[in-house]
Parts: sequence; C-alpha cells; structure tokens
Amino acid sequence: MQHRRYLPFKSSGLILIMCLSMIFLLVGCSDTKTKVKEIEPVAETTFLMGTVARITIYDEIKDKEIFQRIFDRITDIEHRMTINDEYPESEIIRLNEAAGEDSIKLSSDTFFVLEKAKYFSELSQGKFDITIGPIVKLWNIGFPDARVPGKEEITKTLPLVNHQELILDKENFTARLTQPGMKVDLGAIAKGYAADEAVKILKAAGIQHAIVNLGGNVIVINTKPDGSLWRLGLQDPYEPRGDSMGVVFLNDQTLVSSGTYERYLEDNGKIYHHLIDPDTGYPGDNGLISVSIITKESVNADGLTTGTFLLGLEEGMKVIEELPDMEAIFITADKKVFVTSGINEADFEITDPAYTLQPKVGS
Repeated sequence: MQHRRYLPFKSSGLILIMCLSMIFLLVGCSDTKTKVKEIEPVAETTFLMGTVARITIYDEIKDKEIFQRIFDRITDIEHRMTINDEYPESEIIRLNEAAGEDSIKLSSDTFFVLEKAKYFSELSQGKFDITIGPIVKLWNIGFPDARVPGKEEITKTLPLVNHQELILDKENFTARLTQPGMKVDLGAIAKGYAADEAVKILKAAGIQHAIVNLGGNVIVINTKPDGSLWRLGLQDPYEPRGDSMGVVFLNDQTLVSSGTYERYLEDNGKIYHHLIDPDTGYPGDNGLISVSIITKESVNADGLTTGTFLLGLEEGMKVIEELPDMEAIFITADKKVFVTSGINEADFEITDPAYTLQPKVGS
C-alpha cells in the first residue's frame, strides 16, 4: 500500500481556550438606547497540507466565498511546495529532481519561502536546514515505514545536508541544488506562510476578529470582539493532546510550537522524536522538550521553532532575544519553564503546578 506523504506539520499542541457562546457587538442606532447585535462565530474546517485547517470568523461575513478563497489559496501553496509525488507540478519536487544539474524557475511564493528558510538556516547556525530532506527520509518518522537508520547510512547521507548549497537567484527567481541527491523539504516552514496568506485574505475582506489554525500554526486577528485577549492553551508535553500546562494571551499575533511529543518513533524501548539535528543526523538531545514562538508572522515562527529547539536553551534564547517583536517559551524535560525578556504575567500563565517558571536571565 502506498502512503501519501504530505508536508509534515508542527504543533498540534496548541489548544484554543475560548468560549464559543454568543458574542455580542455594539452597533449604532438612531435612539439613545444601545442595541446589541448577536453574532455567532462561523467556522469552516477542511484537510490541507496534511493537516486540519480551521478558520473561525467572529464578525459579520459579507464575502460569502471567503472560506473557499482561503482554502483555494492554501491549496495552491501546497501544490507548489509539497514533496508529495501526487502533485508533479510542485516546484519543490522539480527542484529536487534537478539537484546537481539545472536551476529551476520558481513562483514568487516558493522563492519567498526558500529565502526565508535560508535566512533562518543561517540564523540558527544550520540547526534549521531545509536541505534536511535526505536524512528525514531515512527516518521517515510519522509514517508506517519509520525506522532507525544504521550509522553508516546516516554518515553517508549527511554530506547531502547543507543549506549553503541551495543557490538562490533573486533577479531571475531561480533556485539550484549543487549536489545530486540533495532534497529541499519545506514542511517546517510552508504551513506558516500559508497561515499568513489566509490572514491577508481575511484582513483584506474587513474581518476584524478571527482565528486561523493550520495544523497548530495559530494566528489570531486583533482581540476577541469584546476587546479581551485571546487565550491559547500550551500543550503539556507529557499529557494527551488537549491537556495544557499554561495559557498564552494574544492580540494580533501567532503562536507556533515544536516539541518532542509531536511525532516520534519507539524502537526497542527508546523514543526517537522527529526533530533531527542536521549536524548529527539523529534527533536532538539537549534537555528541551518544547519551544513555542510568539510573534506577528507565522512563517517566522515556523522558521525559528525547530532551529531554536536544536540550538538548545542558552543559544536558542540568545537568538530570540536579538530579534524584534519575537518572544519564546522554552520547556525542559524536568518541567522547568524559561521565557524571553518580553514575556510577563499578562502574556503567559502557568496553570499546572508541576511546571515551574524560572527567573529570567539578569533578573
């Protein structure tokens, strides 16, 4: 049986903590009394990019085709960037097939995401590397044929992982992989871009309050209709899906997580998670179990979660602290929680006493 290979996805570990009861908005009226218009949130859900896509709108919807336009846009991005063989028109498939030979002309969408990915590869000292494809394929974690590859296999394949050998030509919108056998895999960043594009469509249509959830890449538009902040639960890495250990409060922001609990392989009693270190070819092992990024654009959060996780606590924190409008929550295996300097009690609250918030650096 042939199994479909979709873009891998991050962070099903974000849980929306919201009351889905009636939302009331004040509207203007001709008399002195305030009239209240009741608006039910409207949501549509589908399956895209190998995961569940859900759009929830908390405003009056004037564009009746808005959900379909969003889903069509995400589908277009998926078809351009997937490594699923069912979509031969994929620009990433064509790029991988031409590795060591030709440059491939790209759409502005794909070129933009590749540029972002290269930037975050450099920023993370190569810990986030979109040419990780050959190593990821060896493990195939998350698929029925997942296995622990032999040391010789990994050693032989590692030279194919090098983001610096992805050559981008911005003037001509082309890309080239210099070595035969190299493979780009945008699964760690394409969903973030697609979620951002969904938000652009919503805002262009005048939507003021909404939530986009693309497989755990969650973006909220502005505040809730009553002016309060959105409350998003942070998955407890040791508990079943849906159990949170804390709450993050957001306003016109995105929250994306990477963790050891998302996808893993168990072999001979040992757990191997899906976050592969490009330097070793093995899952990262540095004491972290989860990293969550809070920022404005989901593509940026996507590009940073994997890299900062694999950098480890100290180096990962340092990267986030040097970036504007970027915050992070790091959770260690012994349930210690570290947050960057811009996060305070109004932004994040631990709800499970088993987890302890650690002092900030310099405090």
